[in-house]
Amino acid sequence: MTLSIGLMWAEAEGGVIGAGGGMPWHVPEDMAHFKAITADRPVVMGRRTWDSLPARFRPLPGRRNIVITRNPEWEAPGAERAASLEDALQGLDDRVWVIGGGEIFRQAIQDADVLEITQLDLQTPGDAFAPEWTGWTVAAAEPGTGWHTSRTGIRYRFLTCTR
Repeated sequence: MTLSIGLMWAEAEGGVIGAGGGMPWHVPEDMAHFKAITADRPVVMGRRTWDSLPARFRPLPGRRNIVITRNPEWEAPGAERAASLEDALQGLDDRVWVIGGGEIFRQAIQDADVLEITQLDLQTPGDAFAPEWTGWTVAAAEPGTGWHTSRTGIRYRFLTCTR
């Protein structure tokens, strides 16, 4: 089998994916979408993304959790430490999902074959940003036109992008 790398994130206007170590929004429908897409697949993330997950969700259940950190002493129950993205992907086959943060996305996007992006119709300040994805094609959008509205009032849509 060949390794297939997907990147998955939610972004507000301007490519904001995070602020202050978390997501500055709450869209439960996006979390359900994330869970459905990544279920039973390895997820690769940076240590700050791991730290941003609420403790009750660490490790993300039903998935192999691989955390990239430069700290060789770092460990956490349910997580596998990797020194680099290359190290994290070593020995994997089939589909793996890279779930953040910004630096890990920028490293992985050149080798990715699919992006799953939740676009949020929201302006919010942030300090973490999605990678540039110009040149990718939107292969599917849900809804096809317009937006869904979250039960929290935020408008959103799901995009699947391919090269």
